[in-house]
Amino acid sequence: MLHPSYSDLMKVVNSEVEPGEAPVVNSRYSIVMAASKRARQIIAGEEPLINTKDEKALSIAVEELNQGKIKILSDDEE
Repeated sequence: MLHPSYSDLMKVVNSEVEPGEAPVVNSRYSIVMAASKRARQIIAGEEPLINTKDEKALSIAVEELNQGKIKILSDDEE
């Protein structure tokens, strides 16, 4: 089981969305894609944005998402 849960991660990612606006993330797929993209960046040599003893890139990426250290951009913002 993934900790934090997908629904918790979706709440964190969508926390800055104003009422009435479409959420940035509305599926588990979007969370998985964002975490995997960030994990590949970490593997390629980018420094983690959090202090952690964990050495697994995907775990670091998920925790960065959970702490709000990285932002998922909508198609309009890219």
